[in-house]
Amino acid sequence: MREVSSLGQRVARERIPFLRVLCCLSLVCIFPLQKAATEVEWATVHFPGPMDGWKTKKPEEVGMDSALLKEAIDYAVANETKAPKDPALVLPMAIGNEPFDEIVGPVKERGSLNGIILRHGYIVAEWGDTRRVDMTFSVTKSYLSTMAGLAFDKGLIRDVHDPVKDYVQDGGFDSAHNAKITWHMLLNQTSEWEGTLWDKPDWADRWDGTMRKLHEPGTHWQYNDVRVNRLALALLQVWCRPLPQVLREYVMDPIDASPTWRWHG
Repeated sequence: MREVSSLGQRVARERIPFLRVLCCLSLVCIFPLQKAATEVEWATVHFPGPMDGWKTKKPEEVGMDSALLKEAIDYAVANETKAPKDPALVLPMAIGNEPFDEIVGPVKERGSLNGIILRHGYIVAEWGDTRRVDMTFSVTKSYLSTMAGLAFDKGLIRDVHDPVKDYVQDGGFDSAHNAKITWHMLLNQTSEWEGTLWDKPDWADRWDGTMRKLHEPGTHWQYNDVRVNRLALALLQVWCRPLPQVLREYVMDPIDASPTWRWHG
């Protein structure tokens, strides 16, 4: 799996985009906008039930400084990336000097900057078209870790430190090098898995004009898309069902997400 079309939906009646919530909560954490955690009165936290809708409050009503909040939002809006909105143009610019750089799977133009900020279960700020469906790219790694966590909860993976070869028999973990790889290593990108998947070799992400050294599994961190795809394929075989179905059943439907999201393998 290389990308997932953005959830772009709003949870409950307003369909708040799951991705936007995550991103904007992270934004809030960067700025000194809220009181210390020790001052939070958790009894006052509001969480809408299914189809209840999301209510809006002023920043000061939930312990935030509206001036600082506006400053943070204005900064984000003023610093939107100047890169083209078409991934078909951006990706070749970013990885065009690497081998095997052809795009696999559908892409779509991204929308204009938008966001939403929640505090104690209330909307305190929203700008742009937060209902738009956009691509999420590397957020797919969070989806995969969720699929692995669910597999662990259900006993499909007994221990994250188990060798993946004990669960997956497709030849991808048969070599002496790959046989050492555990689920934990795949999940934290220290697996150093070696091989080719869907016509793309792992060294396509180990390329700097020369072949980079292959390290012992578990000893070296490296951002590697081929190995993330390898994790997705391994989880598919553990679940024995399409991963989008798993995400829908255990995550998206329970939170009442809209049906606008798409997962493209």
